[in-house]
Amino acid sequence: MATLTFYEKPGCQGNARQKALLRAAGHQLHVRNLLTEPWTPERLRQFFGALPVAQWFNRNAPAVKSGEVNPDALDADAALALMVKRAILIRRPLLENGRRALGGL
Repeated sequence: MATLTFYEKPGCQGNARQKALLRAAGHQLHVRNLLTEPWTPERLRQFFGALPVAQWFNRNAPAVKSGEVNPDALDADAALALMVKRAILIRRPLLENGRRALGGL
């Protein structure tokens, strides 16, 4: 199977389940902390492909839940700028295998 880089929020139960499923399927994981990764807008953009901007966001992030950040009202540039500053806003996990990047699965 594949070797994947798995960007997670440490301690997230959902990410723990996702990692277990991937490992059970035979994938090897290099686990990285999504919150401390040095993101740039260009690098982060690769993970979202054709997904609508609103789907790039972690809807459980405190700033989204409180209404401080409205993912439905942002364009791609504004969304990426926010996520680079506040990685907790990024829908996780992000996965990379060297050739392909996927986000918000």
